[in-house]
Amino acid sequence: MNRIACAGLAALALSTLPALGAEEKSTVSREQVERVVAAAWSKLPPELQARVEQDQTMRDCSQYHNDPPKPVADAILVREKATIVYPPDNQFMGDWKKGEKSALSGYGGRMGDDPQRGNGGNCYACHQLTTSEISFGTLGPSLLGYGRAKDFSPAAQKELYERIYNPQSALACSNMPRFGHNKFLTVDQIKDLVALLMDPNSPVNK
Repeated sequence: MNRIACAGLAALALSTLPALGAEEKSTVSREQVERVVAAAWSKLPPELQARVEQDQTMRDCSQYHNDPPKPVADAILVREKATIVYPPDNQFMGDWKKGEKSALSGYGGRMGDDPQRGNGGNCYACHQLTTSEISFGTLGPSLLGYGRAKDFSPAAQKELYERIYNPQSALACSNMPRFGHNKFLTVDQIKDLVALLMDPNSPVNK
């Protein structure tokens, strides 16, 4: 589970408590909120329960509200960069057509989804990628013409692969999911997404 989802559960837990007037202070502690969240997940399978456990990076970002001091941010960058698994052939471009299908798919990670089917990247939830798709989110920047802006360079392909695999290796408390680090997407799927953004023939660059 990412920080946004954890925060949503915590907010839901707090919303069940009596409303406080403007002059009153909350007496609800962090420990109480965490107990409520844990109780809500107590009957789920262990692999789903584990998703509320924060690793060190998530704890740091939560503690500093996604704005850690520089020494903490620098430590996050180093730690997360070390988690990146690179393609064995050192090639960062896959099939942009497969990448497009993944970008459009929000399948995976939900209760009831079949893990054998494979997850989607759900990229349009946060980014604009093509002019033909009119339903897209704006949490992340528009990626129209991304490859052209980067001159389709091999160095940019590698940098993009790293950002998709683990965005917190580039921005300490990025809101973007750590797709590769969390094994939500495979190396080949990430290569396909790199191709979607970097291939001159991709609709992203038309």
